Amino acid sequence: MNAVPGTSPPSPTGAVPALEIIGMSKTFGGQRALAGVGMTLQPGEVHGLVGQNGSGKSTLIKVLAGFHAPDAGCEIRVGGQPLTTGSQLAGDALGLRFVHQDLGLVETLDTVENLALGAGYDTGRFGLVRWNRARREAREAIDRLGYDFDVTLPVARLPMGARTAIAIARALRRHHGEPRVLVLDEPTANQLPHESTLLFELVRRVADTGVAVVLVSHRLEEVLANCSTVTVLRDGVVAAARPLAGLTETDLVELMIGQRLTGYDQPARRTPFTADGSGPVLTMHGVSTRTLRSLSLDVHPGEIVGIAGITGSGREDVASAVFGGLPRSGTVRVGAVEIEPERPDRAAAAGVGFVPADRRLTGMFPAATVGENVSVANFAGLTRWWLIRRKAERADVHRWLDRLDVRPRDPDRVVATLSGGNQQKIVLARWLRLRPRLLLLDEPTQGVDVGAKAEIHTMIDAAAREGAGVLVASTESAELARLCNRVVVIRNGMPVGVLTGDAVTEDRITAATLAGAAERV
Repeated sequence: MNAVPGTSPPSPTGAVPALEIIGMSKTFGGQRALAGVGMTLQPGEVHGLVGQNGSGKSTLIKVLAGFHAPDAGCEIRVGGQPLTTGSQLAGDALGLRFVHQDLGLVETLDTVENLALGAGYDTGRFGLVRWNRARREAREAIDRLGYDFDVTLPVARLPMGARTAIAIARALRRHHGEPRVLVLDEPTANQLPHESTLLFELVRRVADTGVAVVLVSHRLEEVLANCSTVTVLRDGVVAAARPLAGLTETDLVELMIGQRLTGYDQPARRTPFTADGSGPVLTMHGVSTRTLRSLSLDVHPGEIVGIAGITGSGREDVASAVFGGLPRSGTVRVGAVEIEPERPDRAAAAGVGFVPADRRLTGMFPAATVGENVSVANFAGLTRWWLIRRKAERADVHRWLDRLDVRPRDPDRVVATLSGGNQQKIVLARWLRLRPRLLLLDEPTQGVDVGAKAEIHTMIDAAAREGAGVLVASTESAELARLCNRVVVIRNGMPVGVLTGDAVTEDRITAATLAGAAERV
C-alpha cells in the first residue's frame, strides 16, 4: 500500500493547491486529538477523509470551520492565502464551505428561506423582500445541482436527498466570494442508494468547476467509488495519504484500525429463527402515527426483527411509537403488559430499552458525564437510603466501558466530548446493563466507523442470544441483512411485505423498499 504518513500526493507543476494544511495539532485538556496532521487538495479534486470515530476527523473539520483554534505552529492556506484560524467568517471569505452531518436547516421554513439564512434577501423599495425573484433564484440554484422539487414546501416535507441539496446550494452561494473547497461530512448518512447516486453526480459536477471536495464518510465503498485520493487518520495522526488507485475496502479498514479486521469481508449471516413457545415479547396491533398506518407485528425473545423503508415511509416512527416518544393509536404489549401511548416510563418499567436515531437530541444528556449517562435509566442496586453509592456506580460503569470498549474509559468525562461511535456505545450501555426484555434500535450505527459498527453489531447479537427481543429500524440494507432474522418493509406508511430466510439480503431489502411489493417468503 506504500502509504507515506503525513504527506499528500504532489501537486501538478505550477498549480496552486486549493487547500494546504501543515502541522495541524490540537490538544484538549492535555489530550492530543491531532498531532502534526498535513493534507493537500488540488482544485477539482475529490479527496476522501476516513478514520475510526475518535481518530481526529471531526476535530480537523472544526478547526477548518473556525470552531476550534489549532495549537501553535499550524499553517493553513486556501488558494494560496493564509487562513486566520478560529474565525468562521475568515474561512468563508477565502472559499471554505461546509455541509455538516447536521445540515443546519430550519425544517419549518422552505428552500427559499433556508437559502437566505446568513445571506439575507434581495429587497426592493421600502425594504420589502422580492419574493418572486427569491423563488426564481432558489429554483435556479436547485436546478443547477440537478434536482427538481418544490422550493416552496417546508423542508420537513422533503426527502433527505433534497435536504442535502439545499445545504449544498447554500454552501456554494457566492455572496462572500467564490467557493474553493467544499467539505461534506457524512452527506449520505440518512440517504438511500438512489439518493446517494444523485448526490455523487452532483459532487462530480461541483469538482468539474474547479472546487476541491473533501468527502468524510464511514461508507468506504463511497470513498473508493467517488474519490481520487484519501487521507486516513488514526489516533490523531495521518496513517496514510495517497491516491486510491489499487486500494480495496479491506485495505482502508486495515489502515484505519492498524490491523486486519477479522471477518470484515464475510459478515455473519443469522440462522432462521424458531420461537421457543413462550410467546412474543412485543405485540403491536393496528399501530398508527402521523406517517404509520395500522402496523401489526410480533417480536419473540431472541429474535432480531428489522424495519426497512425510505425516509418518510413510516419506518422512522416504529421504534419511537413503541417506546412512547410519539403520539399513536393501536395496541402495544410487552409480554402481558399493555403500554399506553406516550408513556416511556411505563415502557422502561416493562423492560424496554430504546436507542433513538438522534442520540445528541434525544438519546443522551450532552453536558452530563459518561457515568451519569450510563446509569441514569435505573439506579437499582446502586443506592442506599435513597442516596447513590458512587463507588458502586463507578464500578458498574467501568464494567460496561470495558465491555463495549469505550475510549477513553473515563466515567467522569463529559459525554459530549466523545466521538460519535463512543457516544452511541454509551447510549447502548445504558440499556444493556438493565438486561432489557425488548431492545428498540433506531439507526443503531448511524455515523459510526467500521470498527465501532462491528462492535455494536456484536453487542446486539449478544443481547438476542441472552433472550432479548430486538427491533431494528435502519436505512442501511446491509446492516439489516447482517443482523436480522426477519425484515418488515414499510412503504407509504403501510407494511408491504416481510423478507425471511434467504431473502434477507442487502439487494432484496433495497429493492423492496423502493418499488414493488416485497415478496413474502
